[in-house]
Amino acid sequence: MTGAETVRLTSTTLPTLPEDTEVTRVLMNSAADRVIIATAVGTLYRYDLRDFNNPVLAETTRAFDESVAITAMDFLNAEHALVVGGSNGAVDVFFRLEAPDAGTTDGYEMVRARVHENQGTPVTEISVAQRKKAMATLGADGSVWVRYSTAERTLFKLQRDSDPDVDANLMLMPRMDGLLLADDTGAVDAWRFYFPHPETTLRALFGKLWYEGYPEPTYTWQSSSGTDVFEPKYSLVPLIFGTLKATVYALLFAVPIALLGAIYTSEFLHRRVRATVKPVMEMMESLPTVVLGFVAALVLAPIVEEWIAAVLLAFVSIPMGLMLGAFTWQMLPPKVGLRLGGVPKFFFMILSIFVFGYVAYRLGPAFERLFFYGDFKAWVNGDVGTGMPFLFLVGFPLSFMLVAWGFGRGWGHHWRLMLRERRREQAGRLDFARWIVFLLAASGLSLGLSALLTALGYDPRGGVIDTYSQRNALVVGFVMGFAVIPNIYTLAEDALNSVPSHLRAASLAAGATPWQTAMWVILPVAASGVFSAVMIGMGRAVGETMIVVMAAGNTPILDWNIFSGLRTLSANIAVELPEAVKDSTLYRTLFLAALTLFVMTFVINTLAELVRQRFRKRAFQL
Repeated sequence: MTGAETVRLTSTTLPTLPEDTEVTRVLMNSAADRVIIATAVGTLYRYDLRDFNNPVLAETTRAFDESVAITAMDFLNAEHALVVGGSNGAVDVFFRLEAPDAGTTDGYEMVRARVHENQGTPVTEISVAQRKKAMATLGADGSVWVRYSTAERTLFKLQRDSDPDVDANLMLMPRMDGLLLADDTGAVDAWRFYFPHPETTLRALFGKLWYEGYPEPTYTWQSSSGTDVFEPKYSLVPLIFGTLKATVYALLFAVPIALLGAIYTSEFLHRRVRATVKPVMEMMESLPTVVLGFVAALVLAPIVEEWIAAVLLAFVSIPMGLMLGAFTWQMLPPKVGLRLGGVPKFFFMILSIFVFGYVAYRLGPAFERLFFYGDFKAWVNGDVGTGMPFLFLVGFPLSFMLVAWGFGRGWGHHWRLMLRERRREQAGRLDFARWIVFLLAASGLSLGLSALLTALGYDPRGGVIDTYSQRNALVVGFVMGFAVIPNIYTLAEDALNSVPSHLRAASLAAGATPWQTAMWVILPVAASGVFSAVMIGMGRAVGETMIVVMAAGNTPILDWNIFSGLRTLSANIAVELPEAVKDSTLYRTLFLAALTLFVMTFVINTLAELVRQRFRKRAFQL
């Protein structure tokens, strides 16, 4: 209260070192719970002083060979990293990392994490910066090198003539804008320098770096923290990966629906219905993405989290329901089918989606108990069960395609000839029976393959599926796909409609079915336009911002897990730029991120144009 300072001195005795040990440096951290002693034979002794009255020699490690003495040593700011200089000119950085199996008394181990450029002469002094992970090293020949630890980078070198018998002290200015050197003769040298962005190198932006406290080198983006001694991390790789991840999952959802919808609208849908459907799809394109992101974050994400098993089941039940409806329609008498064509048929299609979506909702709990041991989140965490259920679900459509391909190669022609001899209703019933047999065969094949992979020790958990997060790529892919579908659908449908009608007429006149005409005549001719539609949709997905900002969780991680979040380049710019100081390292890095996004879209569009031109040349030959 009076402002008087009180100093209390506490002492302790460290465990003794081996006999004939020549100590060259002693260093204690500011918390007085760690002491490092360096020797002339390159050995480091680390003492644990957390129990100050009973200090323990926690670890003995070798920094250099026995012929190399440790001549300089200091902590970087925050005291998580130790810089060690040797008589051979080496400058290495050691981290104290958790290692329960290392055999140390406190469960930590000193690990050589960074190796800086050799100074070529014994390092006599190390001065560290107070605000950044930088340091200056003084050599016995008078040379001064300024280095940045995180990137293992030598910023610049100063060469000065000095007497090796004269001791000198070096200090790096707190703002890292100057050097001060004083020797025993009373001479004082000072230098001013300007190096505003030492953190940024190609390796720091696009390569792996070993950051303090991390067990290994990583790609990491973390531009800020709550402490002044924070080590900024500006790797763009997690952002590029997040952009690709969001794009892939969005296109996995959007491309099949958009292209199949365009084919159906162009080749099979009644004209009256087509005149209504296409304008509605074009109006969907005008929906603001901020609204879609808001709905995804506050409405869809909680629903998906609560009913995740039902959502996964819906991806199976709805396509199966549509197929069941199609076979049912084939079994109707021709007069009934013609009378109900057009609007009623389209209405029944929409109704079947809702009906089988409701079926998935009702069967969701039973599906979760049967496939995921009653708790989906515990299952993806690896707490219960095996990976066999997921392998079965993923392998089922692949097995179905394999069974259908095998049947088509062996019996397809004979089957089609047999169906042509039957009435429409009979052919529909036979085709439905064949579909049921395919389902059973595919189920058996998928079950066998999943059991084999499980027996071999393969578990998909920890890869494409892992710990569940509410804001995840599944939600982002669904909503972003919803935003991309109108683009792909509209352009693809226009490309299909632009195919000359005489090609359709010729194919149908030759005896081809409408489906064969669409797949083997119309689609190849319109391939350039369809491919352009997909690429434009991909470009839209790559540059999408608001949906990702609001629904993806903004976690810059390298993980293909569909149930985890992500951060894209565009979302990162939107989130970080308002807080970035003008002309700062972060500010410039965000502009580089924008340039990277431009380069990605430019390369994708260039490749797309080359492929489109190739398709177009093929079409002109017709």
